[in-house]
Amino acid sequence: MLPTPRALLLDFGGVLVDAPSMAPRPVHLVDRLRALVGDALSAERITRSLIDGQREYAAWRDRVGEQDRPREYGHEQVWREFITPGWPAPARDAVLREATALSYAWTRRADWAVRPGIRTALDVAADAGVPLAIVSNTLCGAAHRDFLDAVGLGDRFAVQIYSDEAGVRKPNPEVAWLAARALGVPVADCWFVGDSPARDIPCARRAGAGAAVLMVSARTGRERGQPDGVPDVTVDDGHGLRRLIETAFATG
Repeated sequence: MLPTPRALLLDFGGVLVDAPSMAPRPVHLVDRLRALVGDALSAERITRSLIDGQREYAAWRDRVGEQDRPREYGHEQVWREFITPGWPAPARDAVLREATALSYAWTRRADWAVRPGIRTALDVAADAGVPLAIVSNTLCGAAHRDFLDAVGLGDRFAVQIYSDEAGVRKPNPEVAWLAARALGVPVADCWFVGDSPARDIPCARRAGAGAAVLMVSARTGRERGQPDGVPDVTVDDGHGLRRLIETAFATG
């Protein structure tokens, strides 16, 4: 039996939203970078840099995810370290000046979609007086905010904590503590809902959250879990989360 929540801390991708990875050949970014660097680099060189850089950035995220208190890279640092090594200095500098706008374009997806049952689960939480926060690792939180506003969900969340703005990334418990403090609710009275047994559930455990809820997504089974990555309960989607909330308040 889970404790009755006084707040919910929710991940973005895999919980609120189905968020597929960026296409291996991101034409929109290639075109944007070509416009910035002119003839300094060919489209083929830019494409290769993006493909290799995405892979290296993903590997870095996996490595730091094994740390107890991982920090987050800023926008310029991501583009400097993973995309533009070896580029001519003028081309690299042109990209770094636009690092935040490029990070937004890298992050935002046309195929994001609200997960089944999430709207109803958020309604049930609101009806029960449970405040909501987002706690998400991302290259650009602004892209997440804009999507949620566009689908009419932005105002559901009292707090949105994104790693690029906070400077720390899950499983660092500081992101959960930041969200709980902003809500004015002890983290021990919060449910933490995420789809990652390598990042979300360990973050919940290390932060001292009242419950760690795993929502299954496309990436859940691909991840290597950590010793503290075992959830209190697993749900398939927002419908399952809604039932958990209803049960907690019916029996609490």
